[in-house]
Amino acid sequence: MKPIWHSLNISLDQLNESGINTLSGHLGMEFTEIGPDYLRMIMPVNERTKQPYGLLHGGASAALAETVGSVASTLIIDPKKQICVGLDINANHVKGVTEGYVHAIAKPLHIGSTTHVWDIRICDDDNKLVCISRLTVAVRDRKA
Repeated sequence: MKPIWHSLNISLDQLNESGINTLSGHLGMEFTEIGPDYLRMIMPVNERTKQPYGLLHGGASAALAETVGSVASTLIIDPKKQICVGLDINANHVKGVTEGYVHAIAKPLHIGSTTHVWDIRICDDDNKLVCISRLTVAVRDRKA
């Protein structure tokens, strides 16, 4: 399969460094794999990502989904000419998690010239589905 990415001249280390001092860095998100048509990330389930009942916060799952999908879109475009911004996100939380890590994988449903739509599946350490998300990203020309 031919990769969907504009360029693979970026490493996982570089992607992870870009999250320092951002929400993804604060929540402990980490990129783990770039496949030919998918991007993977993990996030710990801990005091930063849980809600008061001790479960993974749905907003943390949504933040993980938006991060992995938005960065995947950024890898598709020419970043010298365009930017990507989240336009719409939907998240269905199907299973609670109290410990370990959650693993997100973003795969494209649509790659157009002005929008990208991503299917993001978030699973627990046992590969059980935790959250299903769909993210729409707007692709805009970079202003001079």
